[in-house]
Amino acid sequence: MRAMAQKTLVLKLANAKAGDLRRRLGESAFEFRPVPYSLFSAKGEGVVATFYTSGKLVIQGDEPELFIERYLGESALQASMQADRSRATSSSAGPSDLGAIEREALIGSDECGKGDYFGPLVVAAVRLEAGDADKLRAGEVRDSKTLSDEACLRLGAALRANFPHAIARLDPPRYNEIHQRKGQLNAMLADLHAEAITKLARPGIRVLVDKFGDEGMLKTRLARLDIRLEQRVRAEAFTAVAAASIIAREQFLLALEQLSEDAAVDLHKGAGPPADASARRFVAIHGMDGLRRVAKVHFKNTQKIGGAPRL
Repeated sequence: MRAMAQKTLVLKLANAKAGDLRRRLGESAFEFRPVPYSLFSAKGEGVVATFYTSGKLVIQGDEPELFIERYLGESALQASMQADRSRATSSSAGPSDLGAIEREALIGSDECGKGDYFGPLVVAAVRLEAGDADKLRAGEVRDSKTLSDEACLRLGAALRANFPHAIARLDPPRYNEIHQRKGQLNAMLADLHAEAITKLARPGIRVLVDKFGDEGMLKTRLARLDIRLEQRVRAEAFTAVAAASIIAREQFLLALEQLSEDAAVDLHKGAGPPADASARRFVAIHGMDGLRRVAKVHFKNTQKIGGAPRL
């Protein structure tokens, strides 16, 4: 199983919707297990989803947002992320903290693609000057997980046209080469974050990164820079990080679209059954060894369709 920082999201769910969710998870080959005080708990696709008698659905895993969007819909995802941002604002960044930080120049950095079987791993960094955050917050700029693909493509292009930014990316062939040799996803992420941040840094500037692992990895890579580095959970509550998350997702979507066109196969986002179906179609045309050009082959999806390609 790939090593990623685990997230937890909580939703209030009506019993009728919970019953429908359980049925759909059973059809998708999730494994069910008994959990005290729960009506069901299912494991699969990199998450554990547990529905408690209190009416709360708790999703834990690498990318719980993908699970919510796939099995409960966009409206449930937006409600979850709104609650998540509210908790982030009140806990890890209280109102005075958030406001004070966003009144000065700030670099935000975030990533996309780490939970997707197909496509690259992308990190984007954005530098906002004092006052920029207020302008963007009044518009649609927020955590990219709460936006549609179409909105991310539109906003990403606009942000790149108007604000200093940097993009660091590992396409599947290089990603697979490094992962086979080192096998440390968080180290790869730290390298990409450091690359993007270095391009935008200036002496004394504050840098905020959505925390993804051991903080020491990124601190070491940026130690030579005169910056004030902070790594926070749910840092997308800050406008600079939200803007970075949008650009990262925009670049991921554009890369995935290009790979799909080149392969003549619709390569699906995520790592669930739709991605498995895309992989089978791809292999039928290009063979197993071709997967390393378009997919992160250490994901379990590869084993599901017949084993590992030659690297």
